[in-house]
Amino acid sequence: MTEQKDRLAKEREEIAARIASFRATQEKFEREREEYFTTTMENARKGGRPSFWP
Repeated sequence: MTEQKDRLAKEREEIAARIASFRATQEKFEREREEYFTTTMENARKGGRPSFWP
């Protein structure tokens, strides 16, 4: 019975570690999207009109 409990505890720890890794990856992607959006908007605001507009 102890071996089964140990195995289940290990599996729970592994699942928790995977979830933490997934959340960290999602947060990284969110930060990168925000940075890209901010940079793109700053460039668009200071760029003025494109040369092909009259």
